[in-house]
Amino acid sequence: MKTILRTIDSISNATGKTARWLAPAIVALIALEVIMRYIFNAPTMWNYETVMMAGGCMIALSWTYVHRHQCHIRIDVIYSHLSPRARAGIDVAGTLLLFFPLIFLFTGVSILWALDSWATGEVSIDTYWYPPLAPFRTVAAIGFILLSFQGIVQFIRDFYLLIGRKLNG
Repeated sequence: MKTILRTIDSISNATGKTARWLAPAIVALIALEVIMRYIFNAPTMWNYETVMMAGGCMIALSWTYVHRHQCHIRIDVIYSHLSPRARAGIDVAGTLLLFFPLIFLFTGVSILWALDSWATGEVSIDTYWYPPLAPFRTVAAIGFILLSFQGIVQFIRDFYLLIGRKLNG
């Protein structure tokens, strides 16, 4: 089991470290649009949606990395003063009551949304460029799938800590 946990952690790390490279690409695309619009007076029709989709992909692919390293926002007024075992109890309860139901719902819906987008050839209607939405929706589904796996890994670790057993990996 430790090998599976470490493998999922490795995938989460790799995904997050890869997704971060979308940030400079987004900055470059925005700079390009500013130059095209204000220096050459020739705005692009594709840049806005490309930036929005790249940003969405970066966020979706970063979810698992953020969860892996517990970098998400918490209200630590009380939580940080608790023992590791008490924090694990809160995390186990929160995962069972909130995280799993919501993430499994979002994962299922995003997969269906992506499949439907591929089947219908869905395009974005935000601009007159009309780019296909299926690749973007697929990345969002992959992000939810990876987050589900990382959530299961973290739940296993928290559960083992809660019952007082050591689980390395």
